[in-house]
Order: sequence, then C-alpha cells, then structure tokens
Amino acid sequence: MSYCLAIDIGASSGRHLLGEIKDGKIVCEEIYRFENSIKDIEGTLGWDIESLLENVINGIARCREIGKIPETLAIDTWGVDYVLLDKDNKEILPCVSYRDGRTAGIPEEIFKIILQEELYARTGIQKQSFNTLYQLYCDKKSGKLDKAENFLMVPEYLSYKLTGVIKHEYTNSSTTNLLNAKEKTWDAEIIEKIGLKKSLFTELSLPSSFVGNFTEEIKEKVGFECKVIFAPSHDTAAAVAACPLDDNNVFVSSGTWSLVGTENLYPVTTLEAMEANLTNEGGVDYRYRFLKNIMGMWLFQSIRKNLNKKYTYDEMMNMAMESDFTEKIDPTDDTFLAPENMIEAVRNYLGKPELPVADVLSSVYHSLAAIYDKTVKEIEMISGKTVNAINIVGGGCKDEYLNRLTSKYTGKKVVAGPVECTATGNLISQFIYLDNSLTLEKARQLVRNTYGDSIKYYTV
Repeated sequence: MSYCLAIDIGASSGRHLLGEIKDGKIVCEEIYRFENSIKDIEGTLGWDIESLLENVINGIARCREIGKIPETLAIDTWGVDYVLLDKDNKEILPCVSYRDGRTAGIPEEIFKIILQEELYARTGIQKQSFNTLYQLYCDKKSGKLDKAENFLMVPEYLSYKLTGVIKHEYTNSSTTNLLNAKEKTWDAEIIEKIGLKKSLFTELSLPSSFVGNFTEEIKEKVGFECKVIFAPSHDTAAAVAACPLDDNNVFVSSGTWSLVGTENLYPVTTLEAMEANLTNEGGVDYRYRFLKNIMGMWLFQSIRKNLNKKYTYDEMMNMAMESDFTEKIDPTDDTFLAPENMIEAVRNYLGKPELPVADVLSSVYHSLAAIYDKTVKEIEMISGKTVNAINIVGGGCKDEYLNRLTSKYTGKKVVAGPVECTATGNLISQFIYLDNSLTLEKARQLVRNTYGDSIKYYTV
C-alpha cells in the first residue's frame, strides 16, 4: 500500500505522520511537528490561521525532502471553531477560539428563540457556551456575518487552502449544534430561527471521501501531487475510529480535553441525556459518540505554564501522588476554560488561597477521576449499557496515576492505549479510501495487531 499522510492538529501542537500497512500492521513515522496556541489578536483570543497553514504546507514539503511521497493526506483538528470567507473567498479574520469569552450569556439568548429542550431534542449536542451555534450568533450580532459567503470548520478550511475546493465534513460539522442528529444533515429550521444564512451550510461529505487534488500553487511549493481526502476531521471522531472498543466499553479520549463516552448506532436525545449534559457527535459510518466533554490535560498544561514549565509532567504527577489532599473542583466549570492563572482558579474555586501547588495538582487528579466515574454511571443509566472496561486513548493515557485513580474511582478495568489514536484514526480513513474492502471493524483489528503489546491494564 502507498504512503498516507495524517496531519493531526491540536490546541497546543500539530504533527505530520506518514503511515502505511505492512505485514498486517500499521507502520507510522512522525516527520514534522510544530507548536500551536491561542493568541491574543487585538483583544480577541484566536488562532493564527496563517501560521497553521504555513506549518501544514511545510510538513507536507518534508515528505519530498525525505523521499516518501504520500498518495493521500487528510487533516483533523479540534471542533467548533471556523473561518468565514467573503464573496472573494478572502478570510474574515480573526479566526476566534472557543476559549474567547464573547459567547458568555449567548446560550440564554438563544433559548429565548428556541427552547433548550427543543434544541437538544433536534441536535443532541450538549450545552457548551462555545458551541459553533453560539459563536455564529455572536458574529451575526456584531455584523461580521453580513459579509460572509462561506463558512468552513478549521480542518475544512485547511483542506480548501490545499485544493481550492470548498466542502463540509460530517463529523466536525456535528459539533456545531446545527445538525439534526437523526437526519444527519443541517437543521434548516434551527438555522432559520436563529437568523443565519442558509447558503453557508452546504452538502456534507463523509470521512474517507475525496476533497480534491493540490492546486498548482501548492504543488509548486511542496514538489509533488497528492489527493486530499476527509479524515474524520474532528479529532475525537478520528481517535474513536481507531479505538479498539468492545460493545460495552467506555472510551476516554484523553488530551487537552477528556471526552468520556460510548459508541452508539442511534442518537440519544432524551430529557435525561440533556440534563446529564451528554452529547451525540457524529462518527465514522454514521455512528454516534455519546459522550461528555470534560476539561482534561488542559488543566495540567495550564498549571505547568503558570509554573514557567519548571517541572515535567512526570514531576508534577509525583508531586500529586505525595499529597493526601482530595477536595475536588468541577472540571466542566467555565471557570477553568481560560483563566489567567489556573493555579489561582483552582485555589479560588476551593476557597483555599494558600493551597500548596502539590495539593492543587492532587485536587485536579482526583477531580478528573471522580467526574469520569460520574459520567460512566450516567452513560450506564441513560444508555442501558453495563460498562465492563474503560479504554483510555491519546496522550493522556500515559499518565499512570490518573489511570490508577480512574480504575479506583470507577471500580472498572482501565485499558490504557494506544497513545496515537487520533493520527491512527486519520490514517485509517485514508486506508479505507484506498481499499474499499477495508471496513471499520477490520481497521480496528489492524489497531489491535499494531498496538496490542503496548497497551497497559489497570484494575482495582
């Protein structure tokens, strides 16, 4: 099989991985890595979209430098954020980050137009103040949306800049709060009620579908031709696609966010699910990720930044393990979305302004394990499933203390790994594009064959 290139971009970094199938296993090679972060752009928290694109192209060009030319490539990123284009397809900047505070109070305004219960029953998406729906409504109120003729989620935008082709991808679009969960397409009634331009919301494409070939400009920059396809372009959808789940397992996609959920064939849009703030995001083969978004490694990343990166993550973990402090915060509280100082935010939440850093870290560890337990119980109750094990994937699965605490709090077996689930899910979608006989089930077996020896198990 030919090389495939997965471009996997998160809130703190991005990387390019070349992959192929060899002897029944997936062989990966990281060839390029770059930093990414939220910037203060004229008083707005946003993404440096020009730098992102530059790094995407530089990483692609690296393939030529090492003499390994991919036949396909695909891009995945976080959800909910987007780029607006005007009638000349010029960017209407800034590309605002979901961590910007502009949407404070906006959900309550929307619920006066369409009841929260009706919105959830139609979309199945949990209430989060930064959902795309609320961001677009801000753009409408400010007049920014008036000049917009196209709207692209971040990975769709980057794919457009490589190909000149404007398309929407299903999994990332499902994070907008604007898709009808049962119909699997844009909800025209919601779009009309909110007063958004219907022309912005064009036909949806599925993962493993063709986007386009490189433009002449990109071919000249990188030195070769390549097909751009859609991965599950929402990184959680990509991670879960590669997660070697059993039917009664819960997954935790552990990175900047902790996404705790299960995979269903049908959306669950009941009042009980809404009250538990569980969400139904679209996945590969129209599967639904029934999950809750919880602030995850972001808490530790921010604490480490506040400490001027004086300690490694392992050193911070050891500090927490030496503490016997177990008072908890709520990791879903907006207080922790983008505080100036995460350490002070935790102290203030707990009402303990002098709390030592080791105890702050211990509080975060126990709080995450406790909310994982709460979420697993909610999923069991609402979905009717009996959860046998918790499969933690992504970079956060390397945190052995959190894995042990998760097993202790939930009373479930914890299966940790693989680490590279998101990039692997991206690659899987490309393998399926190139080989029609490769199903999702067969691809997940490839993952088991590839990473089985590196997976760790934790029990109470």
